[in-house]
This record gives sequence, structure tokens and C-alpha cells, in this order.
Amino acid sequence: MSSLSRELVFLILQFLDEEKFKETVHKLEQESGFFFNMKYFEDEVHNGNWDEVEKYLSGFTKVDDNRYSMKIFFEIRKQKYLEALDKHDRSKAVDILVKDLKVFATFNEELFKEITQLLTLENFRENEQLSKYGDTKLRTLINQSLNWQHQLCKNPRPNPDIKTLFVDHSCGQPNGARAPSPANNPLLGSLPKAGGFPPLGAHGPFQPTPAPVPIPLAGWMSNATTVTHPAVSEGGAIGLGGPSITAALKHPRTPPSNPSVEYPSGDSDHVSKRTRPMGLSTEVNLPVNILPVTFPGHSHGQALNAPDDLPKNVARTLNQGSSPMSMDFHPVQQTVLLVGTNVGDIGLWEVGSRERLVLRNFKVWDLNQCSMPLQAALVKDPGVSVNRVIWSPDGSLFGVAYSRHIVQIYSYHGGDDIRQHLEIDAHVGGVNDLAFSHPNKQLCVITCGDDKTIKVWDAATGTKQYTFEGHEAPVYSVCPHYKENIQFIFSTALDGKIKAWLYDNLGSRVDYDAPGRWCTTMAYSADGTRLFSCGTSKDGESYIVEWNESEGAVKRTYQGFRKRSFGVVQFDTTKNRFLAAGDDFSIKFWDMDNVQLLTTVDADGGLPASPRIRFNKDGTLLAVSANENGIKILGNPDGVRLLRTFENLSYDASRTSEVVTKPAMNPISVAAAAATSAGLADRNASAVAISGMNGDARNLGDVKPRITEESNDKSKIWKLTEINEPSQCRSLRLPENMRVTKISRLIYTNSGNAILALASNAIHLLWKWQRNDRNSISKATASVSPQLWQPTSGILMTNDVTDTSPEEAVPCFALSKNDSYVMSASGGKISLFNMMTFKTMTTFMPPPPAATFLAFHPQDNNIIAIGMDDSTIQIYNVRVDEVKSKLKGHSKRITGLAFSHVLNVLVSSGADAQVCVWNSDGWEKQKSRFLQLPAGRTPSSQSDTRVQFHQDQTHFLVVHETQLAIFETTKLECVKQWVPRDSAAPISHATFSCDSQLVYASFLDATVCVFSAANLRLRCRINPSVYLPANVSSSNVQPLVIAAHPQEPNQFALGLSDGAVHVFEPLESDGKWGVPPPVENGSASSVPATQVGNSSSDQAQR
Repeated sequence: MSSLSRELVFLILQFLDEEKFKETVHKLEQESGFFFNMKYFEDEVHNGNWDEVEKYLSGFTKVDDNRYSMKIFFEIRKQKYLEALDKHDRSKAVDILVKDLKVFATFNEELFKEITQLLTLENFRENEQLSKYGDTKLRTLINQSLNWQHQLCKNPRPNPDIKTLFVDHSCGQPNGARAPSPANNPLLGSLPKAGGFPPLGAHGPFQPTPAPVPIPLAGWMSNATTVTHPAVSEGGAIGLGGPSITAALKHPRTPPSNPSVEYPSGDSDHVSKRTRPMGLSTEVNLPVNILPVTFPGHSHGQALNAPDDLPKNVARTLNQGSSPMSMDFHPVQQTVLLVGTNVGDIGLWEVGSRERLVLRNFKVWDLNQCSMPLQAALVKDPGVSVNRVIWSPDGSLFGVAYSRHIVQIYSYHGGDDIRQHLEIDAHVGGVNDLAFSHPNKQLCVITCGDDKTIKVWDAATGTKQYTFEGHEAPVYSVCPHYKENIQFIFSTALDGKIKAWLYDNLGSRVDYDAPGRWCTTMAYSADGTRLFSCGTSKDGESYIVEWNESEGAVKRTYQGFRKRSFGVVQFDTTKNRFLAAGDDFSIKFWDMDNVQLLTTVDADGGLPASPRIRFNKDGTLLAVSANENGIKILGNPDGVRLLRTFENLSYDASRTSEVVTKPAMNPISVAAAAATSAGLADRNASAVAISGMNGDARNLGDVKPRITEESNDKSKIWKLTEINEPSQCRSLRLPENMRVTKISRLIYTNSGNAILALASNAIHLLWKWQRNDRNSISKATASVSPQLWQPTSGILMTNDVTDTSPEEAVPCFALSKNDSYVMSASGGKISLFNMMTFKTMTTFMPPPPAATFLAFHPQDNNIIAIGMDDSTIQIYNVRVDEVKSKLKGHSKRITGLAFSHVLNVLVSSGADAQVCVWNSDGWEKQKSRFLQLPAGRTPSSQSDTRVQFHQDQTHFLVVHETQLAIFETTKLECVKQWVPRDSAAPISHATFSCDSQLVYASFLDATVCVFSAANLRLRCRINPSVYLPANVSSSNVQPLVIAAHPQEPNQFALGLSDGAVHVFEPLESDGKWGVPPPVENGSASSVPATQVGNSSSDQAQR
């Protein structure tokens, strides 16, 4: 429709509104789809007119348009259903169930069953999740509205602000890849509230109010100034009292009879129906309290399923030598524990092997640089205690806060290699807490102390950046966090006050009283959506509470503490589900959603009155301080298995040096630390690596183990594990689709419960593991067969193809990090598919040139790196349908792309056997290098070079038919290489395991090999007889692609040239693939790289 026609529609809408033709005006709004009247929609929701609500909404979006529209329609229909049940109108409830809700059964059968079971209850509030129905009735619906509204923005913010629901707004430009930082992003000022709406705080930030009046926890983030957010400056308020002035509207007209409605002009950006291209919004965490609708593949972490999965069993007992005061597990190497003690010692433990890697006594590194008060204090009393130890988010640094003035920062280089990095004379008196944060992409250290201040320091240089003053008592703890791309810090003081600070000099934004009003610490759940605090009063009364971020009030108080605690209680959170605290000589656990105590563990006795506790990142291990200078490591079954893998391994500094270590702090590693600390250590988009190469930043580090001395016993000489029989491992052939002839690309979904394949004929296949008695967590496994899934419509996700045969095209795909969308190409246009409905949401970039590789930017789903068959790389913004940059550096087609969110680089590889490193901020080429091909090995013209980042995000794997190699990114140096012998079959594909400890490689003779990633030495070989039928020759069927499970390091899948997909796992009794090979002569790196492949007999067999 032309701009003139739309202008005419708005004139008619205004006329109808002035003449009070209410039904007609809303009918025209709906049918034209030009203007969403929020005031009318709000009134209909308040009045419970659900049929009209759905009818009106259907003029703007359909049930299956996107995941948010699906959720909001589900909520509307669910409300109708619950109201019918509430009125005991069973026949109407059944009618709604069959006609309206059954459509959602396709996407979540368990939820539909649970809704159906409500019919059997006399009062549906008997269902635990519905026990508070009535108080939260509208909250979820409005959250869905918010997300649906943000689908229409050109540049939606990753986590939309609830206040934008009430304005016709335009989110700020994310600048290609990065959202604006607080420094250059004026925050939204106060908005008048639409009458009668309940307070909504699902998405923060909270409403601004002159400090220090108590305000909702989520309001102070809006800067105290009333400068308008760019997101609002381009649009007018809808239903908010007076008209707004907007430069975007040529003829703003506000009907005098109803000043709360303003119809924009026809060329407003936000009045027309959504047009292609459609952007991809990042998952928003919704506080859905009423039978929350979830769809398979949308979870962002593996929740613990029962109290049995809590780490309750004592697996290790260590002796530190002095009393532990603070502990922290390494964020990546999850069996490495950092400990600080009451005499100033720091210890570093590998708890799996029970080996203490490091013990350092306290000393001032440079006394001359210390202030006179500190020098005087140390002379008077040299006794110093550790108050806090903590790792930086990527584990490359750790900080130690002491009871005397000092903070020391060490850099960590693996094993027992720690180096002095920074010493800061931070506070007068004790430094009570320490944390790492990353304002403005720069890693910082935050400290607080007895001098009543909070200070922020540059983690690279030690330069002081901010001093926050305002507390009237010593500051006890700090809790940095970020929401909506806004960085902030909570602080607590010994007078019980909680304050919050932005990285500016405008003072505290809030002033609350903590329960207990004395020693309080604060922590967010792992996903950053729930805020908790734990405090102990001077009288020994202890409290753990959850805060309501929308109201700045305590939401729930957990019960079960001893009446009078004997010390200050410490607590920790894990897996977005459980809380734990040390109290009454034991560890107490709570479910976050239940105030009653879940269980208590005494760890076989021997605990102090208020033990200090710390979970590892996955929640499988729990470190607990014990009497007599002890530390007990508790584990759940997964944690015990993890410890077992390290039981016979020890660390040796000489052996950890075999991989080039990072400089202590260079510009790239500073960027690395900053980016990682943004909380991006969670899994990236799968497309960070090659298809089927799923990097994962959640698991173990680049550990360099060695066999203990007893391996010198000849009776225990290491031997390569050969698997020749199906009974020697678990393997499963997935249900087949007869239309498919060859699997070209393969990947696990990020949730780990499905496998997606792209066949050579441009058809996608999706296998889903359903929850059942044999598979209670619905994760992919070789023990249970999955379902070859299709929506009820029966459609297939099929790529656009050109006139040439799709078999000749180079297929590629990339999966968004929330598993909602897959972007794919098979020689034709790139297609964007909805993973729930299989519908094609849009197509773009018709060839030539054709896309040959796709990778989502790890921090912005709307930015895609597209490798082309003309050797260029195009940086494309999906939402605005624009190529931001075109990168040139290769001479043949692009065959691999991988982002590092730590180094802010893109690594590319091509059929020219060249690897290039590009800066992902400005897209300049930093370095390039050609692979060193073995003498006499001539690769085929179609030979691909693939790249995939190690979980440390600083090394990457290169896969070529002639070799496997590991490169260090900043210098682009090859630090490991494995070359098959001359007569061996070429490598078809390879990938890191999710913890980057293994490399799985497939060969064109149908063999699969498992390597230790630390030294690229072969540890296990799976022969074709294991999975190919006896009547099938390995010369006729080859594995073409291999994919690693995103959470199970010992599971992988194989895509074959006959269209089959197989899943492999070791036997449960084995638990892992083979035995790690020994490191020869102290360091494998002593073997020349080009000879590594022939350096031992097991290699020569390959």
C-alpha cells in the first residue's frame, strides 16, 4: 500500500475516533494492521474479553508467525480455559481445549497433557503451579506482548524494556554487532503509567526516582536524568495521557475528544505490517508463573532434575594447612579449586587428583609502592587474612582480597603456572570483597573496604577508574551485574544498607535495608534473571531472600535456619534452581521456588558451625570448608564421574607449556577478558564453528594431563583402544528418511535434545529425543531412539536450489543460539526457517555468488558472517537487509568461519588452504597464513579447510583432508599438528568434543578416531565393522560429517554418504573413549610438528 493510501487510512481512523465510532475504528485498526491501539488492547485484557483480544491481535500477527506470537496466543487461550474451569463450566473448557489449545500439543505435548489433567481437579488451583492464579493473571500475557512488539522493531534490543510496551518506539541501532554501552546510551526517563496496569518487572530496568527514596530494584538503572532513550525519541506515546512530539511524524494529529490516542502518519516506520526481512530476537527470559509454555530446544542450560542430583556425597577430602576463608572453582577447568585462608595463604588444587598445584604465602610484592598507613600497619601486626578469592570470567586471572589494604591479581597459564600481574593498595583498612566486571568492553576489578568506598580498577593496568562514596559503614560485599546492556553494581554495608551504582559519578541509585541489617552478600541466578541475598544479623539471625526486582521488595524468605547462627552464613546458587548455605554444622539446600528447606547434608560430619561453600559452574561439585584446615568436595553422580577422569592424572608445569601461553595481558587478551566477562561464557551460537563443530565455553579447560609415574611399569604400558565390535560401545542408527541420499551437514541443537541434518538434496531432517521413562531429561543418547520430527502440517524445511543439481552445490547452515531459527543454503538463496513450524520465514541473497558457509555473530543473532563461493565473506545484517562489510583475502571459496567472543575476532578458512583472522569490530584483516601441507600430499580441488575454536576461545582447530592442526590465534601459529601416514585415507571431517578435551575425526575409509586434544595423539579408533552392516562396504559408504554433543563430552554423531546418521557413546562401564596416551619426553611439542603423525606406532597405523 502506498504512503498516500496509508495516510488516508490514518485520517479515517482519526475521524472515526473523533466521532466515537468505537467498534468501527478498532475494526479498521485490526483489518489494516497499521495501528495497534494499546489502550484498547489493555482495556479488553482488563475486562477479560479474550475472544476480542485474540481477534484484534490476529490483525497484526498469527499464531505461528514466530515463537513470541505463539506464546501470547497460548496465554490468551489458556486464560479462557482457566476461567471456564474457574466457573466450573466443563463443557466450555473441553471445547477450548480441543479447538484452541490442541494446536500447541505439537510443540509441547507434556504441557498439553498437564493442561488436560486440570479437568480432573475439583479446583485447578490444586495444581502447584496454579496455586497463586489470580495474582499473576496478566503478567505473562503482557510479557508476551512485549516480545511480540519487539519483533516489529528494526533493531530490537536483546532484552526489551517493559516500558517500551507503552510507546510506539524504535530500538536503538546496535551498530552491527554490539549493543550500546551505558557510556553512550542515555537511559529511558520516567514514563506515565497506563492506568490500571499491574506493576511489571519481568524485563527491568526499573523506574527512575530521585535517590535515595526506595524504588523498585529495576528502576534505578534508568539514569536519574530525564533524557529520552533513543529507542523512544522516534515515536509517540500511545495511550499515555498527552500527545508526544515526534520528528518521525509529518502530520501528528491528536483527536481533541481523546487526547490519549495519537494516529501517526502513513510513513511512520512502525505503522505498517511487518515486512521482510525479519530480524531474529534473542531469547528473553520470561517469568511465566502459570504453567509456563516451553518448547523443545529452547532451554539454555541443563537443570538438575531432582534433589538426588545435588552434590551431597563426599568425594574428596583435602587439607589446606590453614583455615579456608574463601574458595572458587575455575570457570572452565571445573576441577581446579582456588582457596584463600586465614593466614593469607592461597592454594590451587586439582581436586580430581587431590594434588595441590600451588601454595603461596602472603607477601607484599613491592613494599615501596605501598602507602604509609599500610607499611605502618604491617610493621605493627604482620598478620593478614584472605577475605575473598575469585576467578575472572574466562579463568585467565584471579584476584585475592586481603584484610589489609591489598588486592593482588595473578594471571593463570594452566597447571601450576601462576604469575604476578597486579598489586593494588586499594583501601584503608580491610578489603572485604572483590569481583570482576566489564563496563565498556574493558575488564575491571571491583573492590570494597572498611573505608566505606567501592572502587573500580582497570584489570590490565591497575588504574583507578571510579570511586563510589555514599555508604555510612564499611562496605561488606559487591555484586556486579548487567541487564539490558546496562552495567551496574550492588553493594552492601555493615549497617545493612544495599546501594546500587552505575559506572558514573552520579551517586547511588537505590537505598534498601537488607534483612538482618549486618553482613549481607548478594548473588544472581546463573541466568541472571533472579536476585538473592543472604545475611546474618548481629544477633545471629540468618536470612536468605529472593528480591522482586519490579518492586524493590523481598519476594520470598526461605526458612530452615538455626535460630541463632554461630557465624556469618555464606550461600551460593546453582543451575538456576537451587540455593545452598552453610549453617548449623551442615549444608542446607533449597529449591528456589519453595521457601521450605529441601534437604540438609552434614558431609559425614566434621564441619564448622558456618562452613564456607562454593559450587563449580555446572553445579556438579560443591567445595565445603571443614574443621582442622580441611576442605571437603561433595559431588553428584556427574561430579563424581568428572573427578574420576582426573583421579590418576597430575599436572606438570613443563607439560602445560607445550601449548603457547597467552601473554599476561596484551590488547587482545584484555578484549578477551572483557568480552568473556559479559557472561558470554555460556554456549555461543552453534555457527561459531563449522557445521557440526560445536564449540562450548561451559566445560573443562585445555588441561594437559600426564600419566603418573606408575605408568613406567611395563605391565601398565599404554595401548591404543581398538573398537571392532558393536558390543564394545553404544551406537544407534537414527530413523531414516527415504528421500535423503547423503548427509552434508550435521549439528546438535544447543539444548542437546535434538540433531539437525542437511542432506545433499537440500532437505533438512530433525531428530528429537522425547522425555520418557528411559530418558527422563530428554537429552540425545545412543540408548534411546529419537523421533524423526515434523510439524503437523507435514512440510519439510527445504532450501532454495538453483537450476544446477543441488548435489553439486556446497550446502551450509547455522543454528541460532536459542534453537529457534536455522539459516541454511544449498547453492541457491539463503533461507531462514522457524524450527518450531518449519516455515520459511524469509529468503535472501540470491546467487551468484552462492553462500558456502554461515556463522551467527555470538553476541547478535541479526549479524551473520556469510562465506561465498567467490572467496569473499559478507557481514550481513538480517534485520535491515544490508551487507555491512565485504571481506577479501581468500582466493577460493570460503569453507569455514568461526567467531571468538573472547578475542573479538572472526577466523576464516578457504579451499585455498589459507586461514585468515579478522577483527570483528572493524572487520580489518589482522593475519593470514597458508597451511603447511605434507610433502607429496596433493589435496583434491574440492578440499575443504574447516576451523573451530577451542573452548578457551584463543586456540582453534584446523581440519584439512591432509591434517589436523591446532593454532594459537593472536600469533596465528601452529602449535600442534597431526598428519596421517601417506597411505592412509583422507580426513573427511573433525570436531572438538564439547569440553575441548577430545577431537573426533572421521576418515573416508569409514574409520572414526578419537584424539586427545592436548597433544593430538590417538587414544581410540572405531572401525567400520562397529556400525556398518556386514553387507555394506566401507568403500561405498563413508562418514562425511561429525558433530559433538553440546553437553556430553563423550557423545558424537556421524552423518554418512548413504543418508544415515549414527550416534556413538562409550559403554557406561567405560565412561569415556579409550585411555589418554602418555606425553613423550616430557613434552609432545618437542616432536617436530610435521612428524607428529609418525612419531609412534599407533600413529603409523592410521
